[in-house]
Amino acid sequence: MSMFGDGLEAAVQRAFTRPVPKSAGAQMRYLVKQYKGTRAVAQMLRISQRTVERYVKDQIKKPRPDLAARLEREVKARWQPQIRARAKQTAATTGGIVIDTRARLGYTAPIGSTDQDRIRHLTIALPPRYAARLFDAQEQGATEQQLKEIAAEALKEVYFQDGGRRAGTLEEVRFTDIEHLDFDL
Repeated sequence: MSMFGDGLEAAVQRAFTRPVPKSAGAQMRYLVKQYKGTRAVAQMLRISQRTVERYVKDQIKKPRPDLAARLEREVKARWQPQIRARAKQTAATTGGIVIDTRARLGYTAPIGSTDQDRIRHLTIALPPRYAARLFDAQEQGATEQQLKEIAAEALKEVYFQDGGRRAGTLEEVRFTDIEHLDFDL
């Protein structure tokens, strides 16, 4: 995924009420239950059906690093879908989303202003409409650049224009050289 996509996914995962299964056997059993069989899980993870069965019975306990990463990613993507949906809905309707970033920010403005890009560390609460736009774009398969543009537009309105109280002639915000990016619900 991308820095923005991973950040949004991590924010949603912090809303989980129960921990994700840790052992390979527990993760495999969860996936088998979700997919209603070992064959579908084997195809998804690109391993044999017999290997899946061995993990389910705890005959194999430690997967290869690449399989462990795929297994964990697939379990996290499917873990607590109702909690995940509720967290997104709350952020998109009432709660909003908090963005914490250290990046180079600048803007395009009329001549005579100090529009020089500079590194800024911001922790800003974005309104719910931007949380909704970010999650909708992520679900529709938006690129990293599209998610970055939505975040830049949100920072323009909330940080630079202070909700319309200043910098009304601001045209565009540049959001580049991202050193750190984190979201929280």
